[in-house]
Amino acid sequence: MLRRVIVVVALVGCAVSLHAQDLERDARDFDLGRATEILANMMREFDLAYVDKVTADELLEAAARGMLVATDPYTEYLSEASLADFEFMTTGRYGGVGSLIRKRGDYVIFAQPYKGSPSDEVGIKIGDKILAIGGEDMKGRTTEDISSRLKGEPGTDISVVVERNIGGGVDTLRLTRRRISVPSVTYAGILRDGVGYIAHHDFIEDSYGEVRRAVESLMATDSLRGIILDYRSNGGGVMKEAVDIASLFVPRGSRVVSIMGRDSSSLVHYDTRHAPIAENVPIVVLVNGTSASASEILAGALQDMDRAVVMGSRTYGKGLVQSTNYLGYNTYLKLTTAKYYIPSGRCIQSRNYAAMRREGTTEEVPDSLISEFYTRGGRKVYDGGGIVPDVRVEPEYVSRFAVTLYAMGYMDDWADRYMQRHHADAIDLRTFTITDEDYADFVDYIAECDVPYESETRRQLTALEKAAEDDLYDETLKPIIEELKTKIKDDKLSNMETYRSEITEVLNSQIVLRYAYNSGVTERAAYDDKCVARAVELLLDEDEYQRILREQDLEMH
Repeated sequence: MLRRVIVVVALVGCAVSLHAQDLERDARDFDLGRATEILANMMREFDLAYVDKVTADELLEAAARGMLVATDPYTEYLSEASLADFEFMTTGRYGGVGSLIRKRGDYVIFAQPYKGSPSDEVGIKIGDKILAIGGEDMKGRTTEDISSRLKGEPGTDISVVVERNIGGGVDTLRLTRRRISVPSVTYAGILRDGVGYIAHHDFIEDSYGEVRRAVESLMATDSLRGIILDYRSNGGGVMKEAVDIASLFVPRGSRVVSIMGRDSSSLVHYDTRHAPIAENVPIVVLVNGTSASASEILAGALQDMDRAVVMGSRTYGKGLVQSTNYLGYNTYLKLTTAKYYIPSGRCIQSRNYAAMRREGTTEEVPDSLISEFYTRGGRKVYDGGGIVPDVRVEPEYVSRFAVTLYAMGYMDDWADRYMQRHHADAIDLRTFTITDEDYADFVDYIAECDVPYESETRRQLTALEKAAEDDLYDETLKPIIEELKTKIKDDKLSNMETYRSEITEVLNSQIVLRYAYNSGVTERAAYDDKCVARAVELLLDEDEYQRILREQDLEMH
């Protein structure tokens, strides 16, 4: 009898629970229907009565932007016009001639033909000016206009008239568009003493294949002692590629990442599917503050499995999963549906976007809410966002002045001028540097350019001067402020000397790019990089490498 009563009570409880769920679902459906009807009515009123003509598509785009504000930076509405860019971001492929372009004066020029692309095969060089496309004058056209004309269905032809940067001649070229695939591995090679290096830029379709081929090429050498995987400034991409790349280094069936949505019923685990090819090769993974998403999954998983030493600075902390859902009429919604959890159980996400919706600002995880986890070998690791490296190396920053020169295109323009004089020279990619005479020429060039730059020190001094005026202290402080102004040396030519070293290095990279494509720039950078050098030293010190993986706990921050 008691058993029957217990069963009846359980059934009643289950029925009550199901009824509550039905009521909650009905309430959500009603709220959604009410909001949808109001939105449709608003759009109809705009269409019928607004003082200016506004199209339905414009209203839809604006409404979508408004909804996205209530979510997070990774949720996106993908209109039909934006699908090509989305495809390129996820696949690294598009139909076109295979070159970056940029604006210079009244014309658009080729800024970086990809090695082996149609533009490269017909001899286009960096700095060549686009005079006409398909018989139509391109003077005054925007980069967006030129880009849309150069892209197209693979197999179709296009006629381009170019003025050569080197020699100044004018050539009419016929290019056949192809499916362009931008490599995600920009360089792989042996640096020194048997230490290999792979620079991996993003996670797109077949990144696993590219990284696998790079690892195989390194393992084909006689005495490979370790591999450096460089994921600095890798913003991530396709999660599956990170899982597959991990399979190169860990046993098949190893847990790499789990994702979970609103509740535990949505929990999904992702394990490696392929047999490893470098299971016993020592690994150092390089990361920094802009390593995010899939790169954090890979670095964090290898750290949690005590399979690699992570080196650099704390990663970005992007632990949100997006799914792409079809909305109809060739539009999609890229929607955040879950969070990542790496093998130790910790979550990568660092920013609380729910707090942003409530309070208008993102919220960092306070120390009181940071939890302790353990790697496979028992080392302490922490959640709270991002991956904290095992070995910290402070990042090197480029001054805002140098960034301004680069962003204005002045470094590119001078490098094009340099190539006009030196295109026939042979250079050593790893040791090349411009001469003092070359730098003096660049200084003379910049002297004639408008550089909209103000140092942070002068900005703060200007703010202090304004505050002193507002507080009626200007007469008292004015002599001091004027004296400080005379001591700040942030004029253009002074900055050319102050930041000479880093400006020279950027110019060197620009020139190497013109000789040896992006792979040459990456190769050169690896040889001068302090973090890479530190990684090489660690891989050559087997005892220290093993000590870190065996016993070194991570810091909380």
